[in-house]
Order: sequence, then C-alpha cells, then structure tokens
Amino acid sequence: MSVIRSVITGTGSYLPKQILTNSDLEKKVDTTDEWIIERTGIKQRHIAAEDEVTSDLAVIAAKRALESASLDPNQIDLIILATSTADQTFPSTATTIQRKLGITGGAAFDIQAVCSGFVYALTTADNFIKAGQAKHVLVIGAEIFSRILDWEDRTTCVLFGDGAGAVVLSSQNGVGNNTDQGLLSSRIHSDGRYNELLFVDGGVSSTGTVGQLRMKGREVFRHAIVNLASVVGEVLEDSNMSSENIDWIVPHQANKRILDGTARKLKVATNKVIVTVEKHANTSAASIPLALDEAVKDGRITRGQVVILEAMGGGFTWGACLLRW
Repeated sequence: MSVIRSVITGTGSYLPKQILTNSDLEKKVDTTDEWIIERTGIKQRHIAAEDEVTSDLAVIAAKRALESASLDPNQIDLIILATSTADQTFPSTATTIQRKLGITGGAAFDIQAVCSGFVYALTTADNFIKAGQAKHVLVIGAEIFSRILDWEDRTTCVLFGDGAGAVVLSSQNGVGNNTDQGLLSSRIHSDGRYNELLFVDGGVSSTGTVGQLRMKGREVFRHAIVNLASVVGEVLEDSNMSSENIDWIVPHQANKRILDGTARKLKVATNKVIVTVEKHANTSAASIPLALDEAVKDGRITRGQVVILEAMGGGFTWGACLLRW
C-alpha cells in the first residue's frame, strides 16, 4: 500500500556571532564556570546583536536549509515557525520570514510551544503533507531568549542562548511500514497544571509587558526525564520498534544532566545522543534543528538511520518524532 511520507530533504542553521562564555558571566552575576558546567554542561552561548531580531536568524537558517534541499523559496507551500520570542505581537514572525524570503504564495504561521515548539511544528507540517495540502514545508525553530532573561538571576540567565535552525520537509511516497524513509511517528502532549514551574512573568493581556523567564529547576528536571522517556516509548511502539533500533537521539538541549538521565531511562548509550548544549546552551525551539543540522553536516547522521527528536518545554509541553533519515 502506497502512503505519503514527510521526508527531511534539507537542513540549515544560524548562530549569532557574539559568544558569551561562562567566564564572561562570572563578571555579570555571582556564578562560576565550574558551577555552570557541573550542573548544566554549558560552556558558552551565542547572543543576538542589538539590531538582530528573531526573523533575521530564522531567514539565514531557512536559506541554508533551502540550499541543502536544492529548492527555490517559491517552491515552499507552507512556513511554520516555532518561537516564543516573536518579532512583534502581530503579525506572525513566519509571515515576516515569508516576505524576507520573497515568497508570495502559500501560507505561514507561528507555533508557540516553547522548547517543544520544533517537535510541535514538525508534527503539524507532517499532517499538512499527509493531507495533501502541502508538498514542501519550511519548518523553523528560532529564538532570541536573551531578550527575556533576568540577567541578575544566576539560576536562569546562565542556561539560555540565541539561534535558529530549519528543515525542509517534503512529500514522498512510501510503502507504509517502518522501512520507509521519513517521519514514521510523532506524539505531542501538554499539561497546563505546571505553568508555575516554567513561565515568563509578562504578557499582552496580563501585564502589558514582555516579562522575564522564571523557572523552578529541580521540579522541571524531574518531570522532564519521566515525560521524555515516556513519549519516546510511544513513538517507538507506534513504529513497531524498540530502543535497540535507535541510531541517534537528537534531544532538546536543555541540560546535560537531563540528556544523560533520559538516555539512561531509555537504556540508550550516551554516545547515541547528539549533544550541543555545551556550545549553544538552551536555545528553546531552535535547539533540535541546530543539533540536527550539525550532526547531518558532520556526517554522523546518514541515510537509512533511525532518528528520534524529543523535547519538553514550558506549559508543560512535550513530544517526540521518530523518523528514518
């Protein structure tokens, strides 16, 4: 039986030029390089320039993904941007990206699921493709979290960075089993009861301000490992696979301890986990496509391999996608 599969045909990424190291942070807040590395694995992060906005980062990543896929921008039917740091309250930043890429057809919209945003966006794009409503979709995760941090809060400001990653998702025919190339399964979840554990204390209808990020790290850590292991189990079961079939996990880069803890719970070797958190820190919705692009470009991820993308973010939101590269 022939089925429609969504295949990643191109990847791209962009990181701002400015690098903020742990040593630099020692001069700003009461922290140390050793403390940050021990608890998070982070050594540095990229910070957007004052004249850069989220769409600027996203457009560069998108152009690189289009080039990788050998597609012209006007072949794109849909743009889905995952971000929590939009250029404006409205219109959507995706429409700004559409304009900057010179695309005048199709549709564009934003998805806001915080750190799970890219998984949510990829799942949404996959459903558009399977429904026959799009052939080529540009899926982007882009963030400038440095603009919503409290730079006097040493427990949060050390964790985050800025960046963008993008993929082109294209329609191809498959036979309908787990040997197909492309996205084989995806699951997304949310539970709004945990809002107070990870949130921004501002908003248009509440305070009229952008606000700053607030987090209860220990509680987030505990939920993250349980939820991530659970949702990865779901997509494996959907695809009639087990953890032994996994070639690579490309996780949201929140914290090295979360990455290691999830791998242990899944009984997956840590050398199968793509880790970029030490260089990029937590770039929220951008972290998975940034890590994915790096692993594809350096040759670790190759055609035919089984890859899992997984993330958890504020809300709480969480999800996973399983694909054959």
